[in-house]
Amino acid sequence: MILFEARPITVSIARPPAQVYDFAHKPESFPKWAAGLGAGLTRDGDRWIAHGPDGDVQVRFSPRNPYGVLDHWVTLPDGSEISIPLRVVANGDGAEVTLTLFRAPGMDAARFERDQGMVADDLARLKALLES
Repeated sequence: MILFEARPITVSIARPPAQVYDFAHKPESFPKWAAGLGAGLTRDGDRWIAHGPDGDVQVRFSPRNPYGVLDHWVTLPDGSEISIPLRVVANGDGAEVTLTLFRAPGMDAARFERDQGMVADDLARLKALLES
């Protein structure tokens, strides 16, 4: 059995969870806060193409649901797929948004730490957008 090292990265947002989810579930809103998906997304059937500095990747998003699930899957140019669990849950009157980052095989500690910082920055941008 293979288990990857994982880091949950969380931000509290002073907005009702339904409002956070309504904004964050739309693929079109991801480029406003998720820098890891590049400068933009283009729809291609039920997938999206993210245009980033390292080239284009395919992205699938979980369908709209009542559970706060915002999971997405990124298919890299080499065909490998990365699962990115993302959740919005109630925290009092506000919301807690948590992304679980997995350390990919072969990823060194410095890169994993850098990716954690990038995710934290993305979640901080989401918080700033929704609380402004």
